[in-house]
Amino acid sequence: MPEWLQQTVQSSTELSIWTLLLRLVMAFLLGAVVAGIYRWTHRRDELPATTFLTTLVLMTIVIAMSTQVIGDNIARAFSLVGALSIVRFRTVVQDTRDTVYVIFAVVVGMAVGAGHLDVAVVGIIITGIASFVMRPHSISAIPSAGGLQLIVRLGLGYEPDEVLQPAFDQFLDVCDLRTTATAKQGSAFDFTYAIRLRDQVADVELVRALSLAEGVQNVELRRL
Repeated sequence: MPEWLQQTVQSSTELSIWTLLLRLVMAFLLGAVVAGIYRWTHRRDELPATTFLTTLVLMTIVIAMSTQVIGDNIARAFSLVGALSIVRFRTVVQDTRDTVYVIFAVVVGMAVGAGHLDVAVVGIIITGIASFVMRPHSISAIPSAGGLQLIVRLGLGYEPDEVLQPAFDQFLDVCDLRTTATAKQGSAFDFTYAIRLRDQVADVELVRALSLAEGVQNVELRRL
């Protein structure tokens, strides 16, 4: 094996415990900044999942740790890739911005772990400014404090306006269709609405009225 290749595979840089501790603490702090930017630039009428914010912080720390373990050792890099290849992520990302922030956390963690703190800090500043400028704005008149998310599954062949509108007119002040998706292998449709109930109307009244409508297979109501 050529000497230069042998050095690349076997080289390892030992760090002091204080340097390692400092880098991981910085990864934690900068990961929190990444999560804060995500929360700050999120749509005002939607609350981001707490678990996703936690994931951004923890991922930054873990990536910084893995960068310390790998160092400039190619063998360790391939070993880590092989070990992580057994992990399967089943969560569907509904917003492409979430994917960008996951990559953002990974890059910040790698930069901190490799000792390039300036790259991490400058990258966070520029990305934060871009995220704020390009942040999505609320398109709904629904305030987050009283907003609800309604998901109705309707059988194929039924018109949502004809089936659902009577209940909407009776119980809702605001109703905004957000997404439409197929369900049950194309035999039904899931309609997702952002809604606000009328005063003195209970959640169960709306759910009961929709459940009794012809063609409705399932009704789910969530608080935003």
